[in-house]
This record gives sequence, structure tokens and C-alpha cells, in this order.
Amino acid sequence: MNILLIQPRISITQPSFWMRSIEKAFNKLYAPSLTLEQLYAITPEDHQVKLIDERITKKIDYDEDYDLVGITAFTPYVNRAYAIADIFRKRGIKVALGGYHPSALPEEAKQHADSVVVGEAEYTWPKLLDDAKNETLKPFYVSDRIVDQDDIPPAKRDQTGGNYFYGAVQATRGCPNRCEFCAISNMKLRATVRKRPVGNVTDEIKAMPQKHFHFYDPSLTSHPAYAKSLFKELKGLNKKFTCNGNVGVLNKDEELLKLASEAGCFRWFIGFESFSQQNMDSLRKQTNRVEEYAPAVKKIRDHGMEVYGLFMFGLDYDTPDVFDLTLNAINDLGLNVANFSILTPYPGTPLYDKLNKEGRIISKDWSKYRWDRVVIKPKGMSSEELLKGTLRVKKEFYSLHNFSQMICKEKDLRFSLLSDMIGTYFFSVLHHKYAY
Repeated sequence: MNILLIQPRISITQPSFWMRSIEKAFNKLYAPSLTLEQLYAITPEDHQVKLIDERITKKIDYDEDYDLVGITAFTPYVNRAYAIADIFRKRGIKVALGGYHPSALPEEAKQHADSVVVGEAEYTWPKLLDDAKNETLKPFYVSDRIVDQDDIPPAKRDQTGGNYFYGAVQATRGCPNRCEFCAISNMKLRATVRKRPVGNVTDEIKAMPQKHFHFYDPSLTSHPAYAKSLFKELKGLNKKFTCNGNVGVLNKDEELLKLASEAGCFRWFIGFESFSQQNMDSLRKQTNRVEEYAPAVKKIRDHGMEVYGLFMFGLDYDTPDVFDLTLNAINDLGLNVANFSILTPYPGTPLYDKLNKEGRIISKDWSKYRWDRVVIKPKGMSSEELLKGTLRVKKEFYSLHNFSQMICKEKDLRFSLLSDMIGTYFFSVLHHKYAY
């Protein structure tokens, strides 16, 4: 069969030239579509496959003939995915939808697709392809067992390898923490962590064309012993990488930090979320103790690595003073890089169910579920205060004054900091200004 696999962009309509340029640059730097590359890898070789990451590549040619179109979608992208699917289906071409949002709301997704893949695709996608070939497509393909760690494929990059400055790889899948807001760990069967054989991961990294890459694992600190084994194998590959980690482990395990630095890690992404322990407890984020933030950051920096802090506003114990309190606390931590988002309840999460039951979800326009729009009624402030406060924090943290001080202080990180300013400040702030 002739198959087209698509990663859609966020907007339904074509964005402005400036917004499109910023979005394209941001995605080339930070957001390889590992989903497409892994789906491609599990597609039998007797099929012809074409990949389109609409966020960075050419437009979709709707006049081209395909036997099947597969589209993956997280909530912010799903309206665009539905629009694409509707166009192909009008032409009589079969469409399959998958990803976090269709898995959370399969009945909704089915209105725009011939089939919906629910959950992980390694065992269901080949069955769907056989059925499509035999014209016996089923409406839903549900993953009923956890994907074995040996069956998680290395990404197939022959169509996409040169499209991104950063590569992406996945060493582990799943997360045991089950934070209320997280779409990953609350997806069926995704709370169990699977660890790919270290040799398979290192072989994949060696074959990647990029010198810089991201680990897409929810956290490489879920199993420290595995991470240490992996870092030992990566030492000497002359690659640079970033990964996600939890405060509790990073604060306590300096051997892990030493091995990570020696392996080429230059940055840890840490979801601090809030400086309020009440907020952390309300989100069931058990990996975060606020008193551990400062010593963890110091230890990471002492080992020559950066910390990219992720923060969230609109939590139940946030009041209008949270914005200044957060900025001051971040300055005390000495963070060079941070990102600020608005609490967003994704379908399929306990947070969504809770706020929906309380009548606090004010919009189900999925295109607004992208971290820079208010779709909930916050408890401690108005929606307008939440939106304006978040934007103000972004602008102040990434002001030219602050940025120039960072550049002077961190000479070895100038390129990294410059890309962060472009990616985080311009994308988030101008994305809001030139909303589409």
C-alpha cells in the first residue's frame, strides 16, 4: 500500500509569514517527530511510506493518491489533524488517527477517521495495515497489552534525519509518577516503565546524523541504575544531549550527575512547576520537594550542566503574587533558562476529570490547549490575571537586560542561551501576539 504519515501543525489555517517562520525554526531546533519515525519503523517493508512533519516541511499535496493516511495528534494539534483527515476522507482515502488525544477521546476522533489507534501502536499498527490491505478496517484498534521493551523500535530516519538540528531518541517508555496533569503516565498502560536494552539505544544514537539530541523519555531518573549504565556506554561518543529528570533523584545521586556529564549531557529539563509545596501535593507530584530545588540545581551546575526549569501558573494555591514570587525564587536559584506555562487539563488526565466535574473548564476548543491560553477557571485569581501575569513573567525573565547578564556570566553557553531566547521568548510571546 501507499501510506502517508503526518505530524500536523497547530493551526487549522495557514499562519502568518512571521509566525510560520518562528514556529518552523523552533520545531527544527527542539521538536523532532519521533512518533512518525517510530511508526515508520514498525511498518512492514512491502508498503511505500511517505512522512510529512507539517510543522517544518512542505505543504501536504491532497491530490496525491494514497491507500491510507495515518495522522498522530496531541491535543493542541488535533483540530488541524481533524481538518486534514476530513479532506482526505472526502476524496475516499482511508484515514487512521492516533496519539494522545485520539487515545483519550476515541469516539470524538472516530468522527473524523475510518479507524482510531488507542494507546501504543507497536502491536496494533501492523494489524491495522493488514486489515486496510484486505479492506476490513475496524473502527478501533486498542492496545490490550503493554509493549515489551525489546519491541520498542529504533527510529527510522532515512526520510527525516537531515530535517532537524537536534535528533531525538527514546531509551525508556512510560512514567510511574502519575502526576495529575500528565498525559503520558495517565494513558492506559503507560505508567509501567520499559527500559530498552542499553546496546540498542547506543547503537541508535551512534547512527544518528546529529551531534546533539534529546532523550524523549518522561524521566531518565525513574530508574537510576539503568540511566547510569546508559551514560557509561555513551561516554566517548562525542555527542551532546539533554534529558528530563526529577528533583528528588538529581539532588541525592551525584554519581548519576557525574556519569551524565561525562556522557555528554549539558542540560537537565526539570518540571519544578511551583515553589508552593501545597501545589505540588495537590498535583500528586511526589518527586518534588521544594526544599530540594536549590541544592539540586547547585549540584547539577557543579557538574558542568545546565538546568532548564519548567514552571506552571494557575494551580489551586496560586494567587496574584505568585508571578513575582516565582521570578524572585528563580533568580535565587540562578536559573539561566526557564519556560512558563498555564495549567492545561488534557483529556484523559485526572486533572481534566476533576476540573470538568467542578465546572471549571471554560473552553473545549482544543486549539487553545497549548499552554499559553487560559481554558480553566483558576481558584486564586481571575482568568485575565492569570493570562497577563504569565505573559509578564515571560517578558521579564527573557528581557534584553536579563539576557545580556546571562551572556556575560555564562560565556561557554552563549549559543545555547541564544537559541533558548529565540525558542522560548520569541516563540511563546510572539506566538501570543500573532495568535492564529
